[in-house]
Amino acid sequence: MAAIQAIDATTLRALLAELGSSLLPSRFEKAQQSDPHTLQLALRSLEGCHWIELGWQAEAPRLHGISAPPRQGEGSTLAQQLQHGLRGLALVSIEQQGWERVVELGFARRPGEPDQRWLVLELMGRRSNLFLLDERRRVVAAGRQVRPEQSRFRPIGTGDPYSPPPPLAGEPPRSEESFDDWRRRLSLVPLPLQRALQDAYQGISPGLARQLVDGLEVGQGPPLLERLVTDLQPADWQALHRRWRAWLLAVEQKRFQYREGGGCDYRCWDGDGTETTMGGGSPPPPGALSPEAGKRAARDPGPDSPAAGPINRALAHYYGTRLASRELEQRRAALRQRLATAASRESREADQQRSLLEAAAGSEALQLQADALLCQGDPPKEVIAQAQKLYHQARRLRRSVAAIEPRLALHRQRLDWLETSLHFLDQSAFLEQSEAVGALRDLEQEIEEQLVPRQGQRRRRREAPTPQPLELRSPGGLRLQVGRNHRQNEWISLRQARRGDLWFHVQECPGSHVVLKGSEASPREEDLAAAADLAAHFSRARGNSRVPVVLVAAETLQRIAGAGAGTVRHGSGEILWGEPERGLRLLAQGREDEAGRGSGVEPGA
Repeated sequence: MAAIQAIDATTLRALLAELGSSLLPSRFEKAQQSDPHTLQLALRSLEGCHWIELGWQAEAPRLHGISAPPRQGEGSTLAQQLQHGLRGLALVSIEQQGWERVVELGFARRPGEPDQRWLVLELMGRRSNLFLLDERRRVVAAGRQVRPEQSRFRPIGTGDPYSPPPPLAGEPPRSEESFDDWRRRLSLVPLPLQRALQDAYQGISPGLARQLVDGLEVGQGPPLLERLVTDLQPADWQALHRRWRAWLLAVEQKRFQYREGGGCDYRCWDGDGTETTMGGGSPPPPGALSPEAGKRAARDPGPDSPAAGPINRALAHYYGTRLASRELEQRRAALRQRLATAASRESREADQQRSLLEAAAGSEALQLQADALLCQGDPPKEVIAQAQKLYHQARRLRRSVAAIEPRLALHRQRLDWLETSLHFLDQSAFLEQSEAVGALRDLEQEIEEQLVPRQGQRRRRREAPTPQPLELRSPGGLRLQVGRNHRQNEWISLRQARRGDLWFHVQECPGSHVVLKGSEASPREEDLAAAADLAAHFSRARGNSRVPVVLVAAETLQRIAGAGAGTVRHGSGEILWGEPERGLRLLAQGREDEAGRGSGVEPGA
């Protein structure tokens, strides 16, 4: 799981420069908590209603403008405390002290009056937190309580006086500092350059250190940040100081610009523009996007609120997509663990049934042993009783076989269903984020219904939305339907299939059902090959060059009673060889055709 770039002091200054120009002053309207570590505030100014998002997750603490979010989390305790504490107040100040990653939002009755409430957001990794303070700067509400056993240095909770975090070590960066003093300060201790920058000056994050050396030529040897300061050459010092000065002047003159890359996922200071200004050129407007970021913003215009300037809009998109991807990965991991646990349980129960079945195999021997006893001439009562006992045991064993075999078959069906569910889960990783969210939601519901059956399950299934399987066109123009979960498999194979439709599935391997709509027209050989290729691609055997695919008439399929959705039985069929690589090309061509139709452009034009 890729790390998410943290908001450092420089990025925070860029964000607040945009927010301050549009939010001061603005009246508080609403608070809602979208998740346990995210708060969203609605603020109304003369230009309209603006939304900002404050997050204190350890992975991505943040503060930026957003578009109007869906209505959710109004009833949370924290949201209600803010709703009560900030009612009737206006945001009149946004302050960041020095190079601290702490923001204080001040609220008063009207501009010019003393602040009555403060909302303090601390963006400090795993120590990030949110506090609502009253007029005496006591904590009224907190994102999370910090108990003494959690922190000996700064326990803080509701009712405590607010104490700011410990001050930063090092000196505040200053553009007036001479080159010789700057170099001397960094060279006091023979440390790697990154460590020296972070120890000597405030506000230097690992990401900013990488941005400062991005593109600098260092010749042979280790990267510049890993070199000891005693090993740097005079040319290295000069180049680094020019970049240092460019960064400081950009921050002091508020020349902020969102740019992707630059040693990190993004940077928010206009180093190139500032360097051009020093040479006599004209800088770009404050808050401008770089050309590549501008193209992406054109594809995703984001919020229309004036509070969401270019940098806020770009970072809202960055953190929104990264956090959504992380949530999807966590949901996949939880589902994978749940499926693995269920499969392990089914395997144990199947093994127990196999053991019982093996023990029941001795019924024939008991029958023969009893026959031998009764074949004796005039057997005594004791022998007859013993034979009757053996007959009874043999009958019990035969009856147990009749009961065990259906149970064993049921465990095998459930294991196959779980294996197919795991395949669908793996497939969701290749989908676009919006599609992956829907695919995981459907799979979670199917797993819940299968593993935890409830009363009224049939009624809920009827109320479920109509499945939306993937649809493509074969080379001959026939519809091809691909099920990407159990419900879609059942929908296309049993409920929508008509006489003449053809059903494809990889032989003895988890995968999607593929239906070629032969009921609409007679399929040709290339249509059958395309369906087999898709079945091979949407299967666990997609890594092979050629895969055996079963072809049967769809009307011969039978649903297995008591099995999970999408579990079917079929007779013997024809075996075709599908090639997953060709299926991938057919899928890509189908998406291009769909995009062409959506944009009004004929495919191939």
